[in-house]
Amino acid sequence: MKQKILITGIAGFVGSHLADYLLEKEDVEIYGTKRWHIDRMRNIHHLLDNPRVKLLDCDVTDSIGVRNVVREVRPDKIFHLASESFVSPSWLHPAHYMDVNFGGTLNFLDAIKEVGINPRFFIPGTPEEYGDVPENELPIKEDSTLRPVNPYAVSKMAQDYIGYVYFRSYGLNIIRTRAFNHEGPRRDYVFGIPWFAYQIAKIEAGKQKPILTHGHIEDKRNFTHVRDLVEAYWLAMEHCVPGELYLIGNEKPEHIHTFREILEMLIKMSKVPGIQTKIDPKLVRPTSLPRLIGDTSKFRKLTGWEPKISVQKTLKDTLEYWRDFVKRDLY
Repeated sequence: MKQKILITGIAGFVGSHLADYLLEKEDVEIYGTKRWHIDRMRNIHHLLDNPRVKLLDCDVTDSIGVRNVVREVRPDKIFHLASESFVSPSWLHPAHYMDVNFGGTLNFLDAIKEVGINPRFFIPGTPEEYGDVPENELPIKEDSTLRPVNPYAVSKMAQDYIGYVYFRSYGLNIIRTRAFNHEGPRRDYVFGIPWFAYQIAKIEAGKQKPILTHGHIEDKRNFTHVRDLVEAYWLAMEHCVPGELYLIGNEKPEHIHTFREILEMLIKMSKVPGIQTKIDPKLVRPTSLPRLIGDTSKFRKLTGWEPKISVQKTLKDTLEYWRDFVKRDLY
């Protein structure tokens, strides 16, 4: 019998790549929630006519709509990827971030209880929850102290902990993870690396002067290609223990860079020489996180997961994606 897999936020960056990954498996039925006014249908345009993917309109903040989806699908696994994930606007809209990230999760947990099923429910947390980690406390581990410095991180903490509450109180199969930076095609250009790549693509096409703007770029991260990440998410659903917390990310030295180093790599890939860079104060966040470097050995030992795609390939894929979109004048 085929497993019924529900992906909330299937039209998003990670959700669309997860759908692609699952389509390689023959023993699954794929369902995905999207908002009826979604502006990212471009991410799943290739899935719209695929009979193996059923799309359902659902706003995760609508408890009735969520319950109806859960009752209709009765999934075996739920990848709850629908969220507000861009950090910067969270300072202006903290209540909205709580409504979506915490409230949306709570709606699904209550719907699962009400419908009377107990699927494995995947919660994708973020190392932003750890906040400003002192250098002497690196690498970050699952039990490192949480010091959130932005409303987005607080909303993700709330999402994670309400999942844990429902695990402890009601025995729900909650899979808790926190994934370090992941990049690749389809991520919106409001985020750092896509913003760099998008501008380079516009400069190459003669649609922007050879001056690239950026915010704070000295922060250091470990980077994973989104295709490696979705494989990790699947393995987490298959092997991780409900209620436990697992960090996911690529901690190989060659995958740890500052955003300045990433920007320099992308500029070297450009077809236009002499691109200049300058800081734009509007892109600088009220608080920054100098370092988010994690120890993911707990997850890797349990699942055997090892990321395969290099940082250079990740950046090349991202740049080619934006070159294609700029060429087709989709923005």
